[in-house]
Amino acid sequence: MVVAAVIVGCVVLAVLAFLVPRLSRHPERGTQRTLGAGARAGGKAPGMLGRLFSKPFRSSSRAVSRSGSAGRRSRSRMPF
Repeated sequence: MVVAAVIVGCVVLAVLAFLVPRLSRHPERGTQRTLGAGARAGGKAPGMLGRLFSKPFRSSSRAVSRSGSAGRRSRSRMPF
């Protein structure tokens, strides 16, 4: 369920970044803030479990960042 939510979030951010690049920054930061809170909460587990629990949130945050920047980059490459 969480994986589907992250995928939907990435698609929505990519489309939003393509259509209105300036207005896409705020939702992207909000999503990254939410995922960062999950990573911090998962990282409080002791030792190896902390890294294991926080990793999905970190990689999801990286995916959200990439999808937003890809939408803005493709918008800048448009000929019109």
